[in-house]
Amino acid sequence: MSEIQEKIKEDIESHPVILFMKGSKLMPVCGFSGKVVEILNQMGVEFETRDILQDETLRQGIKEYSNWPTLPQLYVGGKFIGGCDIVVQLHEEGKLKEILWHPH
Repeated sequence: MSEIQEKIKEDIESHPVILFMKGSKLMPVCGFSGKVVEILNQMGVEFETRDILQDETLRQGIKEYSNWPTLPQLYVGGKFIGGCDIVVQLHEEGKLKEILWHPH
């Protein structure tokens, strides 16, 4: 595992909810990242973010880590949940709440 992969793994394991995104939770710089931040804020969950635009190694590394080509990427309880479309879908189906409040 490369150094960036180790760092990503550590980040994911030490934060119950973490979002790898473009920008920050206070200033998302893409609509998809903004949408996920909005949903997490609505749910009242504490979450950490990492701005992949600040670090090209992280941007590439997270895609390899998850084997998922797009961002943002949400991780809950150490598990990859998905990107914007999946988060929106889970939210609409009422499943996101369960994932956030009862991670397995």
